[in-house]
Amino acid sequence: MSIQTSDKIIVTGGAGFLGSFIIEQLNARGFHNLFVPRRAQFDLTQEADVARLYAEHKPDVVLHLAAEVGGIGANRDNPGRFFYANMAMGMHLIEHGRRAGIKKFVQTGTICAYPKFTPVPFKEDDLWNGFPEETNAPYGVAKKALLMMCQAYRAQYNMDAIYLLPVNLFGPRDNFHLHSSHVVPALIRKCVEAKKRGDAFITAWGTGSASREFLYVEDAASGFIEAMLHYSKPEPINLGSGREITIKTLTELVAKLTGFTGEIRWDPTKPDGQPRRCLDVSRATAELGWTSGTTLEAGLAKTIAFFEAHADAPPERVY
Repeated sequence: MSIQTSDKIIVTGGAGFLGSFIIEQLNARGFHNLFVPRRAQFDLTQEADVARLYAEHKPDVVLHLAAEVGGIGANRDNPGRFFYANMAMGMHLIEHGRRAGIKKFVQTGTICAYPKFTPVPFKEDDLWNGFPEETNAPYGVAKKALLMMCQAYRAQYNMDAIYLLPVNLFGPRDNFHLHSSHVVPALIRKCVEAKKRGDAFITAWGTGSASREFLYVEDAASGFIEAMLHYSKPEPINLGSGREITIKTLTELVAKLTGFTGEIRWDPTKPDGQPRRCLDVSRATAELGWTSGTTLEAGLAKTIAFFEAHADAPPERVY
């Protein structure tokens, strides 16, 4: 069934980082019948609340972005909560979406689901070829189980449930909390605040040898919308920029763009996480006609400007 601009769309996590940009882009494309459930109203880890959400709002489409997630430190501190919350939210939303006969369900996956030593670039077909990196395995395994649920529900119930794998996102409105944030906002905050204080150095986690790929949040939002509108297959789709960069090089780039000229000291007692991450994004190009249009440097400049504009009360979005 094709999706119409009049359809009712629920966007879980729509008040969050990625979700806020998806809401803006949906509005710009004529989709105005939108609802964003807030945790105070609907605890999506509780089946009764999910059932009430469907009963009260009767969606045609569900974009499930809400997650409990954080960086390496947060994953180490909350492995049980991260597994339960993410598994429960997805499981209840997919099952009750099936019961409601919705047109489309979009499940957000995670690169943390890939095996620790996945060959680079990561291809979607490699998802099941090993165990995830240990520090974020509970989160990654929960999310990967939801891929199987989407595929199983498509096979048994003909439910149009798709699964997207966005790489590490960054951009304005990110979570800049030093303990729960991901690497880009954490580095930006460290460098901006160190420059302001006149610090001689900053301390960065790990050795800097690990590599990552980063996708600007507005590009990710457009990828999600294209998939919602045009993709209806069981195979997952990577969304990324296709550019790999070491954490050391990234840290030096952030320092340069923020104007921090002090020393960067590495703390090898802290984990590096997965050794390498870089995606094969050819399926997204072939199936969606989508590519990332924002360079890392341009995206970092916009993100730094956003943080500096809110430096007196830095946003610490934790969903």
